[in-house]
Amino acid sequence: MAAEINITDRAAEKIKKLLRAEKREGQGLRIKVVEGGCSGFENKMDFDAPCAEDKVFEKDGVKVLVDMKSLLYLNGTELDYKEGLMQSGFVLENANVKWTCGCGTSFTV
Repeated sequence: MAAEINITDRAAEKIKKLLRAEKREGQGLRIKVVEGGCSGFENKMDFDAPCAEDKVFEKDGVKVLVDMKSLLYLNGTELDYKEGLMQSGFVLENANVKWTCGCGTSFTV
């Protein structure tokens, strides 16, 4: 089975707008899992250029970049963008997560 990150239409459109606004065309959204937080792991996101070792997922010309170590934890994840009254931002729906901390920023797999 091939590794997969599903990118929703909302997430792709928001990434496209942010890349354009920050004049970072040609780059993509990097998602990385790092050790930290109260539960053991946390996600980091930033705009970056693709590296040769990255797995690149694309939707509507938008690239999501994931290094191979992070892909072990993110395989099967859906990347969405949600807007609400109290909070807006990218959301990772990761079925591999077994538990999240009270603040919702760190997780255990």
